[in-house]
Amino acid sequence: MSRDVSGRPLCGMFVDMVSKGFSRFTRLRPCLLQNKTGCSYVRRAFVSDLKGRQTIRPLDGVRVLDLTRVLAGPFATMILGDLGAEVTKVERPGLGDDTRTWGPPFVGEESAYFLSVNRNKKSIAVNLKDPKGAKLVKELARISDVLVENYLPGKLDEMGLGYKQLSEVAPQLIYCSITGYGQTGPQSHKPGYDSIASAASGMMHITGPEDGEPVRPGVAMTDLATGLYAQGAVMAGLLQRQKTGRGVHIDCNLLSSQVACLSHIAANYLNAGKEARRWGTAHESIVPYQGFRTKDGYLVVAAGNDLQFFKVCNVLSLNELAEDPKYKTNTLRVQHRQALLELLSERFSEEPTAEWLRRFEGTGVPCGPINTVQQVFSNPQVAHNGLIMEMDHPTSGRIAVPGPAVRFSSFECDRPTPPPVIGQHTIEVLRDTLGYSDDVINQLLASHTVTQNVVH
Repeated sequence: MSRDVSGRPLCGMFVDMVSKGFSRFTRLRPCLLQNKTGCSYVRRAFVSDLKGRQTIRPLDGVRVLDLTRVLAGPFATMILGDLGAEVTKVERPGLGDDTRTWGPPFVGEESAYFLSVNRNKKSIAVNLKDPKGAKLVKELARISDVLVENYLPGKLDEMGLGYKQLSEVAPQLIYCSITGYGQTGPQSHKPGYDSIASAASGMMHITGPEDGEPVRPGVAMTDLATGLYAQGAVMAGLLQRQKTGRGVHIDCNLLSSQVACLSHIAANYLNAGKEARRWGTAHESIVPYQGFRTKDGYLVVAAGNDLQFFKVCNVLSLNELAEDPKYKTNTLRVQHRQALLELLSERFSEEPTAEWLRRFEGTGVPCGPINTVQQVFSNPQVAHNGLIMEMDHPTSGRIAVPGPAVRFSSFECDRPTPPPVIGQHTIEVLRDTLGYSDDVINQLLASHTVTQNVVH
């Protein structure tokens, strides 16, 4: 029998259409096949002709149970939602995700922070400390493809929701754990925070002014990198399940993600024993490759080879520097960094940023302004790349958030659902996904095991 990516049977009509490459079909209606637990084998599938109207997305039909809060986990599950996954976010009744209170600014009653990483999700409010609440989540896990969580190691095991426990009833489950330091080891018991992991991983040590103090990056890059690793690992887990028919436990953590992202800085130390230092906007091994103050702002110029350096000198009308034996090669420029940068900095300060950009246009020298956030979202390329995503939120009205970074030729992420309010979809999920009766739902509501937010 043919099976889907989780190893579960596909309905015959769907298999037949796949085998024919959808060549004779422009749209496949949702095909639903259920087992005794109500598990949907094929929940929906949309295909299109070459002109492309309604298209199938990579994760259409994949169900994700999201037990994460703050940034790394929600960022990962939001990307999965952008790719078509049905994401159900489990939140604490009353409080919800921590970032709901991280403001100002607030848009209506929601923090802009929360809105930025929670589109394309449904929210159910469940008290996991109540055994009935934990049982409910366990039932959701049984019919899910992916579970993502960011609790301290062992915490969900105490509730009967750990990987070993759930894998017994849901062997197909891709279970992704996001922690600060990993599932095992001497620091695994510590909570994970971006700023702490950024410090412990060496990221802060290499970030900041050349002669200044360590600096935290302007956004939580360790959290975001971990979210990207988690999303990629989940995709790999789904592919592996297609081959083995079984799920997997993924150990994803902030420390490992950021240390892995040290890339050549780590290699410099591991292979040459070279300790890293802070360089501000400059590059340790390439000169000039940094930001320069202009008459009215800043400009970054990156001369990655000798020809580009000669072109920089020509644009700056400093051709004598290109002929100076001290600056003939990059190795020599690194050796004489200070003297060269003083001459370049003085020249850059004489003209405004826009003028330098005009002069560099068409030279082949990589350069760009250091933009404010306002300037970023006024950039026509940012708009062209679809990086401003607007939607109507049920309580906050019209909102805008950063859109997906990756574009596909086969579909567009152009119809997102807005980030949910706490418990907005509790009754819907209990009734439509788990098949609970109204009596059972009312009992859960009355006991405060779950809560429902009524959105007008």
